[in-house]
Amino acid sequence: MALSIVWFKRDFRLHDHAPLTLASHNGPVLCLCVIEPSLWQAPDAAHQHHQFLLESAHELDLQLQRRAGRLHLLSGEVPSILDRLWSLTPFDALHSHEETGNALTFKRDQAVARWCASRGVVWHESPQFGVVRRLKNRNLWKGCWDAHVEQPCLPVPDLGPPSFSPMPWREPALPSAQDLGLNLASPPQRQRGGRRLGLSVLQSFLQDRSGQYRGGISSPLSAPSACSRLSPYLAYGCLSLREIVQATLRQYGRLPAEAVQQKKGLAAFMSRLHWHCHFIQKLESEPELEWRNVHRGYDGLREAEWNAAHFEALVAGRTGWPMVDACVAMLRETGWINFRMRAMLVSVAAYPLWLHWQPVGQWLARQFLDYEPGIHWSQMQMQSGTTGINIPRVYNPIKQARDHDPHGHFVRRWLPALRKVPDAWLFEPWRMPPDLQAHYGLLPGDIPQPLVDLDVATRQAKARLFALKALPEVRAAKSVIVEKHGSRKRMTPQPKRGGASKNPSASTTQLGLEF
Repeated sequence: MALSIVWFKRDFRLHDHAPLTLASHNGPVLCLCVIEPSLWQAPDAAHQHHQFLLESAHELDLQLQRRAGRLHLLSGEVPSILDRLWSLTPFDALHSHEETGNALTFKRDQAVARWCASRGVVWHESPQFGVVRRLKNRNLWKGCWDAHVEQPCLPVPDLGPPSFSPMPWREPALPSAQDLGLNLASPPQRQRGGRRLGLSVLQSFLQDRSGQYRGGISSPLSAPSACSRLSPYLAYGCLSLREIVQATLRQYGRLPAEAVQQKKGLAAFMSRLHWHCHFIQKLESEPELEWRNVHRGYDGLREAEWNAAHFEALVAGRTGWPMVDACVAMLRETGWINFRMRAMLVSVAAYPLWLHWQPVGQWLARQFLDYEPGIHWSQMQMQSGTTGINIPRVYNPIKQARDHDPHGHFVRRWLPALRKVPDAWLFEPWRMPPDLQAHYGLLPGDIPQPLVDLDVATRQAKARLFALKALPEVRAAKSVIVEKHGSRKRMTPQPKRGGASKNPSASTTQLGLEF
């Protein structure tokens, strides 16, 4: 029987893995994962992503070894790897999941498709999420999403020694992160990769933490436990979207009627899983939104006025606004912050600091362990006001601090210098008189001055945005964007007798859609 190659990318699991299942039905398989130097040199790639991927791949390799197989980890560009394999061990089929990634993965996939066509190799791609290739009408998307998540999860194929083909050459050592040109800084408290940990996080959320979900995911104090924390395991395919949806519905159905808070939490979580694919579909339908304004009428809004000093202060966590700087500090340490704080960071960058969304988005992509291009770039543009169809959400970092960290626990945890500042001054510490700063032992430089006057700069930014938004030619182009990317009514899945969010569109304003 003919050999098939199973190409693992961001799908590090055996359970509910259609490419592996399909390939195993047709003869021996060779399981392959490629570390591609060109991808790791991209401005959205980070050491923590590389570490999480390797952790997930190594666990998958152990699972395959128990079945007398291997996950062969190679380094190189995929078309070249495939060509060498084909010349030594001819194969007639390549199996993988579809990927809606950045522009580099899109071009890579085009090159792989050309290579397969030139060699007569059939490339079978299976949907990874509820995302539809070549979707012609957005009205059809909801039914496709439902059909995807309602299909039964595929069991782990019955694999054994005859199922696997050996690698035709000895695998050399993989390049180190330094060899790949990655900055070696990595959040010491980030989540670790692999399906085993992903399943553990899923179970703890479904059985316990989901009761905190409604009302707990906005504050950076409660969000680390109230959020599901499944986003990196979904982004790297340690768990499948379908199994998470189905496990959530099963748990919802098992809960007694009196478990009101937990049922509400699970219903809201289901809504977020739906929006996850809704946003990835945008990038699938329009890959250019990674680097070009969704609404071309906003071209030139910020591009010509890049302020390097503002950007450097943001990256360093020295904007002067404690809530912003504390979020940057938490990101450096953990690779994660909750959805509202992500939205606030981008809002501050886009409005008072007047920074273009693409460089800010590349920096944040490296900071977010759970970076998912389809969600990330859609949300960056939404929060920056360049989609033309979303109401701009401008977050005041001082108000956010008072609303979500009223006693300053979060700010003091991540900004040690402010632990000496009294509550009355904590969220605007630069207003403290010098003699009072000296009284509390604060040294020059402990409290950075805000980069701009927050109220004045925000007013000016909103005035510029809304002046452009009011132009007839800008308003006229809105309907085309709504038709291509806009949400449709009643898209949110609702468990029976449940209470999914009455206003699901509210979740679309939050950067990252943390689950």
